[in-house]
Order: sequence, then structure tokens, then C-alpha cells
Amino acid sequence: MKNQLIIFFLFFYFSVNSQENNFIVGATLNFNELNTQKSDLFLKDFTYLTPANAAKQTVVHPKPNTWNWTKINQMLDFANIHNLDLRIHGPIGPQSSKWIKDDSRTSDELMLNLVEFMTESCIKFSKEPSVKWMDVVNETILPSGKWHGPRLGNNKWENPWLKIGLDENEFPLYILKSFEIATKLAPDISLVFNQNAGFQPRLWDKLKKSIKYIRSKGYRVDGIGWQGHLLLSKSTYGFVNDLDKGIKDLSNLIDWAHENDLDFHVTELDYFVEDKSNLNNDLLNQKMIYSRIINLLEEKSKNGLVTLNFWDMGERYKKGKGYFQSIYSKELKPNPSYELLNNILK
Repeated sequence: MKNQLIIFFLFFYFSVNSQENNFIVGATLNFNELNTQKSDLFLKDFTYLTPANAAKQTVVHPKPNTWNWTKINQMLDFANIHNLDLRIHGPIGPQSSKWIKDDSRTSDELMLNLVEFMTESCIKFSKEPSVKWMDVVNETILPSGKWHGPRLGNNKWENPWLKIGLDENEFPLYILKSFEIATKLAPDISLVFNQNAGFQPRLWDKLKKSIKYIRSKGYRVDGIGWQGHLLLSKSTYGFVNDLDKGIKDLSNLIDWAHENDLDFHVTELDYFVEDKSNLNNDLLNQKMIYSRIINLLEEKSKNGLVTLNFWDMGERYKKGKGYFQSIYSKELKPNPSYELLNNILK
């Protein structure tokens, strides 16, 4: 009887702790927020960090023959000092340097640039024990289900890498090459296919097919990322305006991920408001929506790894757009959504 009780206790202990470890919550810090009040607030609650845009090509490789790892190096130092786990957000996608978006650049030149950047990034981050996850590609599919591609000029939201071309089965060569390099050079980092927008069926059907196709080539895809920039664009209006359906769609996607041996990441959660004339009500609505999302993520973590990253921690203003709300106000006072952390971080 004594041995049976010991076995039961051990089973219960490891089951509970495994479930707890399957739901990881963190937030984003920008480089200029290190060693400030905001980073102090981060360290009070979190050990999972996304270093904002410090690893993106626009920062690391802004011009031909120019490399600058200063910002991400300091973010890595910060993580090592405070024993943090990092998800590197430096994917191949629209957030590329202006010289990459130059209309005159050929497909061969783009492929050389991609290989160079991905190779250097993977070699660097594979040496960092704090780096647990890495976004390999980002924003590759439009809500319509079409591949996100290039546009004229170099100052628009575009994806120049599609110019490299498609393979014989109509899959982008740049996506395949990115995962090929990451599989080879970052063997100990979990590789994420990150995506924006809402839950438009054509988009996610294409993403699922893409992941299966990438894997059929022998390359790893270890997780799906959904950004979760709520109300930023029309593509996420539906999630908020019909929340029951949005939660069901999110639930189904997480189930598909876990059934296919994929982790699931909410990578950039925030809540957009155009103006602050009705901010108190907006913040209460944000809390209600966040509560529904968090409850779902907690439940789904019983079946596989789930992570949640709050994009920024305080209010973020974008000129000509509006205000992105997170868990703290502009003055770094807790917003109503912060109260939800009491349950998930206990």
C-alpha cells in the first residue's frame, strides 16, 4: 500500500508540473527598455522574453556588407544575467531591409541574401543557451490565402522574398530554404512558422499544407505562431466581433497543432484602439477578450506546449494609426488585463 501511494504521488506530482510547464507566459522588451522601470516590471513577473525587433534583418543587416549585432547581443546578455528563455523574432518575411526590397534585385541575389542572413543568424543563436525558440518565417500568407509577395518601391508592407520563385508544387523556395538552413544549423532551437491575421480558412489551410510539405522535405517545423494583434486590421475584426467563433477557431487550430506534434505560440498579443476617447471601456473589453484567450490556452496546455507573449508591456503609439494596449498603461500602471496574471503566474 505504501509503495502504491508513493507511485500515485509521483504520478500526480509530475503530471501537475508537466501541465504547468506546458503553459509559458512572457512579454516583449525593446532594446532601449533594458535596465528601465519597464524591464524591472518584466522581471517581476516573467522569465520568457521576446527581444522585440532586435534580431530582425532591418537591425542586424541594414545595408550590404554591414552587420550590427549590438542590440541583440545586449538582449542576450540581459537574458543570461536574469536566466530568461528567449524566442528570437528575426524571421524571413516582410520586415526586411530596404535594400532587400529594391525592385531591381534579382531572384538569385535575394537567395544569396537569404542564405547569408539565415546562416549567420542560426549559427549565432544556436550557441546561446537562452534561445529556446526562433521564428523562421513570418507573415507569408495573406488573409485571402494567397502568398504574400513583393510590391513596387521599398517603403510598403511587402514580402520581397517571394520573387525567388516557387518550386514544382507551387511552394515558395524562400520558405523551404529558410527551414532547410534552420534545421541544419539550429538543431537545438524550436523552429516556429509565425503568421498574422485572423482565422480566415484559406490562410490557415495553406499554412497547414505548407508545414506538411516542409516536413516532407526532411526539414523541421516545431511550432505554429499566431500573432494576435487584435483589431489592428480588418483581418482580426471578426475574432473580436464574434468572439465565440473566434475562440472556437483558435481552439481548433491549437488542436491541429498538437495533433501534428507542433507547439502553439501566441506571439504578439496586444489590443488596438484608434483613439482613447472611450479608453476605460476599451480596456475592460480587452480584459474580457484576454480572459477568454488565456482560459483557452490554459486548457489546451494539457495536450501540448502553449506559450503566450504580450507584445510590449505598456501602451504603444503608432503615428497615423493609434494606440496598442497591453498589460500596463502609458504611465506603466497596471491595466485591467494585468489582473489576469494573478491566476496564470501563481
